[in-house]
Amino acid sequence: MTDPQVARPALSSAWLLLAVLGAALNLRAAVTSVGALLPEAQVALQMSALRAGILTSLPVVSFGVVALLSNLIARRLGLTRALTFATVAIAFGLLLRVAIVDSTWLLATSLVVLSGIAVGNVLLPVAVRAWFPDRVGPMTGWYAIALSLGTGLPAALAVPLAAALGGWRPGLAIWALPATLAVVPWVLALRAGPAPTSVREGDSNAAPRSVSSPVPSAVSRPAQDLASRSSSAVPSRAGHRSSAPVHGRLQSWALAAFFGIQSLEAYVVMGWLPSILRDAGVGAGSAGAMLGVTMVVGGPVALLLPRIAGRTDDQRVFVVALAALSAGGYAGLLLAPAALPLLWTILLGLGLGAFPLALLLLGLRAATPTGTAALSSLVQGVGYLIASMGPVTIGVLRDRTGSWTVPLLVLAGLLAPKLLAGLVAAAPGQVDVDGSGPGRREVLGWFRAGRGPPPTP
Repeated sequence: MTDPQVARPALSSAWLLLAVLGAALNLRAAVTSVGALLPEAQVALQMSALRAGILTSLPVVSFGVVALLSNLIARRLGLTRALTFATVAIAFGLLLRVAIVDSTWLLATSLVVLSGIAVGNVLLPVAVRAWFPDRVGPMTGWYAIALSLGTGLPAALAVPLAAALGGWRPGLAIWALPATLAVVPWVLALRAGPAPTSVREGDSNAAPRSVSSPVPSAVSRPAQDLASRSSSAVPSRAGHRSSAPVHGRLQSWALAAFFGIQSLEAYVVMGWLPSILRDAGVGAGSAGAMLGVTMVVGGPVALLLPRIAGRTDDQRVFVVALAALSAGGYAGLLLAPAALPLLWTILLGLGLGAFPLALLLLGLRAATPTGTAALSSLVQGVGYLIASMGPVTIGVLRDRTGSWTVPLLVLAGLLAPKLLAGLVAAAPGQVDVDGSGPGRREVLGWFRAGRGPPPTP
């Protein structure tokens, strides 16, 4: 790996792991903490329903728009500098939030934070791919679990912390502390500069070296085996690298569609699941607890799925399994929502494992870190813009029809394009290698023949 834009900083693997996980832990805290305290903030700031709606929809729209620019930012600044600035932007925006004076200030500071988050969304998978090439699966698992914790803990703790600290303002401000701490390893990485080429991890010309890492060796071994297979395959194609950009490949757009639909599902579940259950007769406390169950179930999935799926070049069986789990959850909510709500929410939580799978595919579907950056920017930019339409559309359908039947049928129907896109995205191949991965004609041939994608040889 000799590209200076993605060069590995001259720090130990433990410090780099801390930097990646610290940033991941802060990629959702600013969003879920505001959501938990929004009623109090809306009253105190005399915020209109329109502004409150803008505040709740701003994250996913910002993620999509800024993600499309993130690759350009990385190319201009370099990966380490871009991620350092992103982490600083998150901490700085949260610190500014301490001085909230009105709803405009809250929106403006949120935009600063969300811009940093959007850059981190795109570039952290690139850092995993570039700096831990022999541990993409396990590192994606740790990264995904940190992201899950950073989503769930602020949602659960924001209200109790606000009560303990004396109000919703300090309840929001407290999340600036972990964000500020996350800046430290990134500043060290920036000051350290790039490691010499001969000792960078993943350099095909460098001799293997032993590094200290908190990732258990028993877990990292399958990913190392995968890396060995990948590194042996990629050089044979090196002379046939396509000059066409990543966005010219069908597999890239399939991954963007897969990422977008699974993100849409996740935001709908997080926003509407308690209402669906309450309208079906489930108690308010139990309905809220079911959402917590969904998030808790997602934790182990996020940790384990990338490690298991990362052992093979073909992840299509996981796409099918996750779609089947989601289908079971939607079927239960449609037919008997109050009968076994715990079972339906567990199935939905398992189905949302499509998110860590999508993160893993971002690291595996490009042969180089530079290709991963371009792929991540495209996939998350398009994907989050797709997801931004979900919660509002589902809410409108609920209001227009007076029940949750049509919205749930729409969500169940989206599993078909999600499955199709996932099968293409998870097929073996790399979008920045010429002749690698399924093309349009091959995909059409799969389904015209009526037998679906062929199994991996």
